[in-house]
Amino acid sequence: MAEIKLNEEVARELEEVARLLTEQAANPFRVQAYNRAAATVRGLDRSVADLLSEGDNHGLEKLPGIGRSLATAIQDYVQNGRLPILEQLRGENDPVAAFASVPGIGPRLARRLHDELGLDSLEDLEVAAHDGRLRELAGMGPKRVAGIRDSLAHRLHRAQVKASPPPSPGQAPVSELLEVDEEYRTKAAADQLKRIAPRRFNPKGEAWLPVLHTRKGRRHYTALFSNTARAHESDKTHDWVVLYCDGGRGEQQATVVTARRGPLRGKRVVRGREAESAAYYHQHGEPALAA
Repeated sequence: MAEIKLNEEVARELEEVARLLTEQAANPFRVQAYNRAAATVRGLDRSVADLLSEGDNHGLEKLPGIGRSLATAIQDYVQNGRLPILEQLRGENDPVAAFASVPGIGPRLARRLHDELGLDSLEDLEVAAHDGRLRELAGMGPKRVAGIRDSLAHRLHRAQVKASPPPSPGQAPVSELLEVDEEYRTKAAADQLKRIAPRRFNPKGEAWLPVLHTRKGRRHYTALFSNTARAHESDKTHDWVVLYCDGGRGEQQATVVTARRGPLRGKRVVRGREAESAAYYHQHGEPALAA
């Protein structure tokens, strides 16, 4: 009975994703994929948790209509009680809550990671765990950092590495991210996008947050202005653009901002990939400003 209840919960969450994608004028094939996955999960004669226990999400990936991305989404719900894509579609993505769900990180440390290190995603946290920034926080010993690295490698399905930040196979190029950022901001300014009313930081319930669904090659993108506490405190809710990219190999997240200082001042750059952004502008004949 518990197995049926869990599968039904997962199926309803997937159907809610499909409903929101429909409302936000997303690609119909993407809508169908979530509805198909919901039907598959609802029709199982065993729990999705049992399939996960047989080896991460590989058991789920073998099911009809469920690839790596959907299997990862289901795994997140089973293990952490949350479906990140639902939070994204509602404009309620909370990096602090995501950090707090990682073993070894409590609510207080999660807030410090967001406020002091400026981290906005699990991908950002993974890089910080490898490049030394996490070690600089008080109370973060080597054993604790190593545990967080291992947890993230497992959760984000990275190959284990010992030193430098892990590579991201199939990572979207900076040129494509900047193209999606430009499309989003242009259509948002022209009021051509569906606006949603996020529950967080929106006491009046206003539908102010534009959302874009677009596709570049095999990659599906969802773009929204950042609705995090740090974006509101910095008055950047109409500058910082969060991009969620699903290329079938798991979701990636990136934030595009307007650089305020240094050689890229005034240009749109992908946070954490400034060197690649500079190379992009140089390649397109747009020299950087003097530092």
